[in-house]
Amino acid sequence: HPQRDMSGIGRPRTSSFAEPPGVPGIAAATAGSAAVLVGSTGKSGVPQASGGSSSGCSNVKLARDSGKVTTVVATPGQGPDRPQEVSYTDIKVIGNGSFGVVYQARLIDSQEMVAIKKVLQDKRFKNRELQIMRKLDHCNIVRLRYFFYSSGEKKDEVYLNLVLDFVPETVYRVARHFNKAKSIIPITYVKVYMYQLFRSLAYIHSQGVCHRDIKPQNLLVDPESAILKLCDFGSAKQLVRGEPNVSYICSRYYRAPELIFGATDYTVNIDIWSAGCVLAELLLGQPIFPGDSGVDQLVEIIKVLGTPTREQIREMNPNYTEFKFPQIKAHPWTKVFKPRTPPEAITLCSRLLEYTPASRFSPFEACSHAFFDELRQPNTRLPNGRELPLLFNFSPTELSIQPQLNSILIPPHARTYTSASSHVSSSPHVLNTELF
Repeated sequence: HPQRDMSGIGRPRTSSFAEPPGVPGIAAATAGSAAVLVGSTGKSGVPQASGGSSSGCSNVKLARDSGKVTTVVATPGQGPDRPQEVSYTDIKVIGNGSFGVVYQARLIDSQEMVAIKKVLQDKRFKNRELQIMRKLDHCNIVRLRYFFYSSGEKKDEVYLNLVLDFVPETVYRVARHFNKAKSIIPITYVKVYMYQLFRSLAYIHSQGVCHRDIKPQNLLVDPESAILKLCDFGSAKQLVRGEPNVSYICSRYYRAPELIFGATDYTVNIDIWSAGCVLAELLLGQPIFPGDSGVDQLVEIIKVLGTPTREQIREMNPNYTEFKFPQIKAHPWTKVFKPRTPPEAITLCSRLLEYTPASRFSPFEACSHAFFDELRQPNTRLPNGRELPLLFNFSPTELSIQPQLNSILIPPHARTYTSASSHVSSSPHVLNTELF
C-alpha cells in the first residue's frame, strides 16, 4: 500500500483534495473551535434544517438532489473575523479519503468555482491546516476564501469546511497525460511549474511553515494559463528549532532521507528534497526513487547518490553513524537522465537532492538557477502560444527573503525606473526598483 509506514499512529490521516478518490495522503486532520449553523436555503434565504438533521452531509445531498442553493454562515479566510452568509450551488464530490470529502461548488455571488474540503474535527488537536492557511497569502498557494463548521450524523461530530480556490488540474495528471501519450512534458512547462513551486516554498518557508507533503498530486495547475498553486496543508507545520516533529510524514517516493532515518529535528529542507524528486520525475517520466518501504527507498537513493559518508549520516540523524551501509559509488547524474535532458536541469537536480539538508539549495537559489533563465527572457511564451503566468510580481516580503538574489530574480524587462513611492507599478509584470 502506498502509505504503509506509520501514518496511522498518533493522528487521523487526511488526504489531498487533488488526489484521485481513494488515494489518501499522510496528512493530519486536526481540530478547531466554535461551530456555525449550516443549512439549505428556502426562498426566504433563511437557513433551514434538512430532513430533521443539521448535518452538512444531508445539506449537501439536498443541494445535489434538487440543484438548490446552500447557504452557510462562514468566516473569511483572511482579514477580520466577520462571519457572513455565503451561498453556493452545483455541488459535486471530486475527491474523498479517510480525512473526509472534497466537493466542487459554484459561489452564487461571483459565479466562481470553489473546492470545499470537509474534514472531521478531532477535538484533541488544534486544526493546524486552518491556522496555517489563514496566515498564507501568495499567488502560488491555493487561497482559503472562507471556512465554516457543520455538524455530523453522530452526536458531537463536527466538521470543518475549508472553501478554497478551485483549480482544474494537477501536475500529477498533466504528467500522466503525457506519459500515456508516450511523450514527455515539454521542458518549458517543467520550468514554469517548478519555478512557481519554488516561489511558493520560498514564501511559506519565510513564514516558518514546512509543507511536509510536496508531491505532484498537491500541485494544482490551470492547463491553459500554466498558473500553479500549492495545495493541501493538512500535513503542514510551523517548525520551531528544538521542538521535535514526527518523521512519518510525507508521501513515499518524495520523503527526504533524514525522514527515512527517523529524524525528528528536521528543517524546511525536507520540502526541497521533495521538490527535487518532483523535478526529476517530470524529467524522467517516472518517480526517481520508487520503493515500497523506507529501506527500499533508501536503497534507490543510494543507487543514485552513492553511500552517504559518516558526516552526511550525522547531518541526517546522528543515531545512525555506526550503522553499516553497503558501499556503493554514486551514479553520474548525466546517466540518471535521458541523453537529451538539458544540462542545467541535471545540475539543478543535483543541488536539490543532497544528503546533507543544509547543503540543498534554498527555494530562491533554485529560482535563480540557469535552468529558469528562459523564463526571464522577454519573449518567452508557453508552448500553447499564451503569455507566461506572472513570475516576477514579488511582494516586499518575498524581496526581503534573500535580497542578494533580487537582481537575478527580477530580469531587466520586469523593472521600472520610476520615482513613485508605490510598491508595485501599474503593470503586473513590472516592479519598482526601489524594492531591491
